Amino acid sequence: MPYLNITEVESALTSLATAYPTTSHLLTLPEPSIEGRTAHALQIGAPAGTPRACVMMIGGVHAREWGSCEILVHLAADLLEAHQNGTGLGYGGTTFTADQVGGLLQRLDLVFFPLVNPDGRLHSQTVDPMWRKNRDPANSGGSADPNCVGVDLNRNYDFLFDFATAFAPTATPQVSASPCDPQVYAGPSAFSEPETRNVRWLLDQYPRTGWFVDVHSYSEDMLYNWGDDDNQSIDPTMNFGNAQYDGKRGLPGDVAYAEYIPKTDADNAALLAERFCQGVGGVRGRPYKPLTGFHLYPTSGTSDDYVFSRHFVDGDQGKVLGFTVEWGTAFHPPWAEMRNIVLDVDAGLVAFCLATT
Repeated sequence: MPYLNITEVESALTSLATAYPTTSHLLTLPEPSIEGRTAHALQIGAPAGTPRACVMMIGGVHAREWGSCEILVHLAADLLEAHQNGTGLGYGGTTFTADQVGGLLQRLDLVFFPLVNPDGRLHSQTVDPMWRKNRDPANSGGSADPNCVGVDLNRNYDFLFDFATAFAPTATPQVSASPCDPQVYAGPSAFSEPETRNVRWLLDQYPRTGWFVDVHSYSEDMLYNWGDDDNQSIDPTMNFGNAQYDGKRGLPGDVAYAEYIPKTDADNAALLAERFCQGVGGVRGRPYKPLTGFHLYPTSGTSDDYVFSRHFVDGDQGKVLGFTVEWGTAFHPPWAEMRNIVLDVDAGLVAFCLATT
């Protein structure tokens, strides 16, 4: 099949919820997109009387990364069908038994939100294939420049949003305060966009979420916290919330700042990222790499760091380890190759979920 359009992504979720009524539940996100589109997510899992630990997976955030939606829709369908039929799953050289699939859906709630940015995907698929942002014109100032439309949704979360204050003057975080930046404009304020507020709402609906994966392309990596600086597990006062360190973040290998992460969390995140990469590699040998987000490039306002930061900011929030998949080596690989990438990443995600404890 070719890449899905936005109607087909939504129809796929509705069809799965209809076909598997006892093991799936369709969720309507509360805020329509800028152009008035309603988004949906799908929760899957064996029937349970009480809430379970949850793995949340989102995709379709950056409009031009077309295959992310397909990866999540395909995985949800695979798990539901295998569970119902009592079978395992095979992705090339990576296989999972029926007991593993059944146990996964007994132990976890899995929440899939495959199309966060429907307006942007439509624009990318019909007008500008390399479009990345959403389609919010509110901050364009009436400019005729089409680049001045839209916000990079993966810079719009509430984590070091005031990057000009947070980062060292010589740091180079991949984020911009200019509405006319065609790639990484963060927006006027954290959560200014309905699409990111929908993700926050979904997290609030599933307070037992322990793991969060945002599916992107490209570079064949599995990123984990943190993205603003190198990690350290020695000094808990050296952290994103401490204004004493403003103006010092974002420089690799320096002694002025490194982001605090408890050692247990750092070890768990690295292990899960490695398990994902092993699952991918077993399909056809693609060498995905586990690394912290900072070692790709410094960032602020990203989903993975926001979800992990929540329990530091508010002790009543559960701890959520944040991850970002960077699949493939192109934004729009030919469909024959994208079909293989879907198998790669789905195998990695099943291996990841099995490794959660």
